[in-house]
Amino acid sequence: MAPVSDEEIAGEATDAEEWTNWSGSVSFEPDRILEPESESELQEIVRRCVEADRTVRVAGAGHSWTPVVETEDVVVSLTNMTGVVDHDPEAKTATLYAGTTLEEAGTELHDRNLALPNLGDVTMQTVAGAFGTGTHGTGPEFENLAGSLVGGRMVTGTGEIREFSAEDDPDLLRAARVSLGTLGIFTELKLDLQTTYKLQRREYCTSWRECRDHLPDLIEENRNFDCYWYPRSDEVKLRLLNAPGGGTDHEDLSYATLVEDQTGWWQETIPEHDDIGREFDEMEYAVPIEDGFDCLEEVRERVRENWRADVGWRLLVRTVAADDAMLSTEYDRDVMTISCIQNAELEHWPYFEDIEPIFNEYDGRPHWGKKHTLRAPELGELYPEWERFQEIRSELDPEGVFVTEYLEELLGATTTDDERSDETRTTERVEGEP
Repeated sequence: MAPVSDEEIAGEATDAEEWTNWSGSVSFEPDRILEPESESELQEIVRRCVEADRTVRVAGAGHSWTPVVETEDVVVSLTNMTGVVDHDPEAKTATLYAGTTLEEAGTELHDRNLALPNLGDVTMQTVAGAFGTGTHGTGPEFENLAGSLVGGRMVTGTGEIREFSAEDDPDLLRAARVSLGTLGIFTELKLDLQTTYKLQRREYCTSWRECRDHLPDLIEENRNFDCYWYPRSDEVKLRLLNAPGGGTDHEDLSYATLVEDQTGWWQETIPEHDDIGREFDEMEYAVPIEDGFDCLEEVRERVRENWRADVGWRLLVRTVAADDAMLSTEYDRDVMTISCIQNAELEHWPYFEDIEPIFNEYDGRPHWGKKHTLRAPELGELYPEWERFQEIRSELDPEGVFVTEYLEELLGATTTDDERSDETRTTERVEGEP
């Protein structure tokens, strides 16, 4: 990449490109989409954005339904900063470039006899993007994916390089694990890993009544468990992942019909939906596990009463272990996550807005990358270390170069210039989003 000119950063060039997220629900045209090839080039971009009073946001794979990347100024892609930096087979750690996708990480780590403890359904996300929004898989013993982060490097809002680790600055690490790209632009991420492993994946179909009656045992007895409830049929798909031959005994699932049984390496077996149709919208909340079953029943009843004829997709139910990341939806509590999914061709906001108050009643925290209506005043009440996170953010990005209008509303952060007009700084939301 050639050096970035002042004209480019100031947005005076005319060859802007459109940026679109994975589902097509977020689309905007920044002044520049830049693809640095080194940390020093990334530093230059940030410094010039500060000087030119512009914002810069990092785009991962775009696997998000919120305008967290959207800016009228500069979007940075880390496409050229991927792969394994180094690894330690004895310590079971590896450092990855931040632009590496989870799919690439799975292959690269497995080739080195290493593995992440868990994954979600989709692996198209970049490692930095997945960590930054609190992406998770399922399983009562597993934190969200950012729980594997033990150190790294970032370019701060002043263009300086900041290294961080649990030993040197535990607060910064806890803030960085789920930070929406507001502390800095990650360049390298050090992960705590384990030896590569195989899993057996079994899927069953059953009725809602049978699923409900066995749900606590299914969660407790299996390494990874989740389920889909289909509103129109009132049927459920159960998904169990365990070490081969482990988990709930097949004979104990006499109430369900086996539809899939496969065994393979972790990075091949845990993900499922990389090829799924992308035209859908999603809202997900994490509620305390002890309230999860009641919340799920209430959500299900509301869907059946008001939305059964209108909802074309399903509810997804998962569990995630507690952690201490400041903005993690699992901060200091084990949770059940409940996702409402709707076809993109159908209206989603009336449906989501009808269900969302139920989650709020159960002290739910919304997934940072999925649809919700909460903003800083409500979100601040849900996170005990909210103010500490803001202190760290202000230290690392004193001029607000990473803060857009959407993020200001979301986090209560300040933009780079309080006097910039709405005409020049408006960040438009997704059509129909409150």
